[in-house]
Amino acid sequence: MKKPHYILIFIFFLTVNLVQAQDEKESKFNIIGYGGIGYGIVENDNEPNYNLNNNGGEILLNYRINQKFGIATGIGLNELTGNGFNSIGNFYHERTMLKVPLLATMNYNVSDKFRMIANFGLYTQNIAKDEYRFLNNSQKDIYNGWNFGVQLGLGFLFELYDNFSAGINYNGQSDFSNFKTDNNQGINDQQKLKNLNSMGIISTCIINYF
Repeated sequence: MKKPHYILIFIFFLTVNLVQAQDEKESKFNIIGYGGIGYGIVENDNEPNYNLNNNGGEILLNYRINQKFGIATGIGLNELTGNGFNSIGNFYHERTMLKVPLLATMNYNVSDKFRMIANFGLYTQNIAKDEYRFLNNSQKDIYNGWNFGVQLGLGFLFELYDNFSAGINYNGQSDFSNFKTDNNQGINDQQKLKNLNSMGIISTCIINYF
């Protein structure tokens, strides 16, 4: 899978390019970008559960209310892949999810160059692409619509340049509402993604465009 690598590269170069446009006056806005790999559990109502691997990332615009707390929103992308089986047969599953989070953020300076950031909040997401590949055929868009969930993140950052930091990040999310099957797809079920955990890289930079 090459797409997730492109996502990580895009996030890194976006934040680096934004740093070059900074002046010395500190802004209340900053960009947070992170990406990572992990796995989650697809929990079905009527069909067997199965695991999916995940490659994904998010780009967030964060408004700092004060030195410690802020509010962030943006867009996220998750590429999910894995094997499983249902009443139709064994399959290989590929799914692309587009996510819009709304998060409370926290910033804590451990030292002059090292700090910790955390976030917690809600998201809504949509299935942008969905394909089940069975032995003799493929089925697309079995599940559709929007659902909702809760997520949290924890990152450890080291300041590399003025107004730019990078480090490692943990992100976890879990749906609390279901996707439903479309009509005439061969199965009638509901599902959600539980315990999606990922580890990866994170970068932040202050922007002065607002």
